[in-house]
Amino acid sequence: MDIRRNLPLLMTICFLSQMGGFMILPLFPLFIEEFGLSGWMMGVIFALFYVGKVIGGVPAAAIYKKLGGKKALILMLILLAVCMGGFALSTAAVLFGLLRLLQGLASTGLTVVVRSIIGDEGNVDNRGLYNGYISSSEGGGMVLGPVISGWLALHWPLSVPFLLVTVCCLMAVVAAMGMKTTAQARANLKSGDTLSDHLLEGPSGVVKQEPLVNSAHPVLHTDDTPPLPSTTSDALHTQAADTSLTSQSNQAPESTTTGPYTGFTRRQQLVGYGTVHFLEMSAYAVFLTYFALYAAHIMHWDPFATSLAFTVSGISTLAAAPFVGYLSDRMGDRLLLCMLGMFLIGIEVVVFLSTSSHLWVYVGMLIGGVGGACYMDSFFAHIGDHTPDESRSSVIGKIVSAAEIGSIVSPLVAALLMEVGSLYSVFVFNLVLIAVAIVVQAVMRSRYRLKEG
Repeated sequence: MDIRRNLPLLMTICFLSQMGGFMILPLFPLFIEEFGLSGWMMGVIFALFYVGKVIGGVPAAAIYKKLGGKKALILMLILLAVCMGGFALSTAAVLFGLLRLLQGLASTGLTVVVRSIIGDEGNVDNRGLYNGYISSSEGGGMVLGPVISGWLALHWPLSVPFLLVTVCCLMAVVAAMGMKTTAQARANLKSGDTLSDHLLEGPSGVVKQEPLVNSAHPVLHTDDTPPLPSTTSDALHTQAADTSLTSQSNQAPESTTTGPYTGFTRRQQLVGYGTVHFLEMSAYAVFLTYFALYAAHIMHWDPFATSLAFTVSGISTLAAAPFVGYLSDRMGDRLLLCMLGMFLIGIEVVVFLSTSSHLWVYVGMLIGGVGGACYMDSFFAHIGDHTPDESRSSVIGKIVSAAEIGSIVSPLVAALLMEVGSLYSVFVFNLVLIAVAIVVQAVMRSRYRLKEG
């Protein structure tokens, strides 16, 4: 697959799908009135979406490996279109819940497929930048979605926004159909070129670096074997020592061997990555679920001011993501940027816990949006750097699915905290999740960089 040609199409797909997802977010309060649902039933419906996200990652990775990126994208987008059209026609809570479950499956599937395409077709020099473009396009959808649906809900029947999202999903299907596959790229190669040469070319057409999987140094698998060093410079240094590392790998069983520099087995790496993303998604789910309540009951904001806060955060992510991705590629130390991103998200929470001033809270949201871009761009680029082609989609699928369990559990824990404490205690819990994620990343990074001492 020609990543440079397909990147604008991937960005279009992510923009349309993310805009559709955020278009329906403001409509759920209206569904309470439409269906006469209790608060508990609405909670179950919300949970079903995250259940779908949990169980969707691994099957999506399998579909990606079986069908390829293009067909997998088309399948996920068609499923999303069916869900959105079903929402517009639904008259029963049970059907609505089933559609939410399928929406979660398709949502996680899109994440796995898109990030796997970037991981497979990019390299250590450009994965951060390409992931940044994807995050930026998602941020654009996040900005426009709530604004469009909120306006439509004021002037049109409730089904209209869902029908519009259905159209957006079908437009994304058309974009996916226009992607060039590996076979098409091979047909366009000049005489004497190889497919691997073509895929290794950077934006300027010059071969920059071989994929990590073509070297003999250890990379992340799902079994217990040694990991890579974390930085770009470390990876290049390790490539020079391939003969030595190969002999080391033949001297000990993979299930018990630790990394030559980190002391982590590859399974420990996978657990570490999964833990970090679990904590990040837990914190994000708490924010999405309870910030509007906090703004209304503690800060006494109206719904428009609250919506504007989400818009500011989305604009910040949209603007920052490409630059953060470029910085991630140039620095090479992606885990450091992940830690910085989580720290900036923590600042966002501290700001709105400290003041109800619109200006200062919006500044906090601006900072948090940059933090989200730092984390997402660098995290998935880091995984792509340290995972071989044959298992990359599977690893990403497992990490994404496991992390979505946090999206189910953390709002329930927060609900208990709200019952025994207050909304303020909910976001103290949020800060604890962020702090633990930073600590886990700091430990992993320190072990990766032991050789530099």
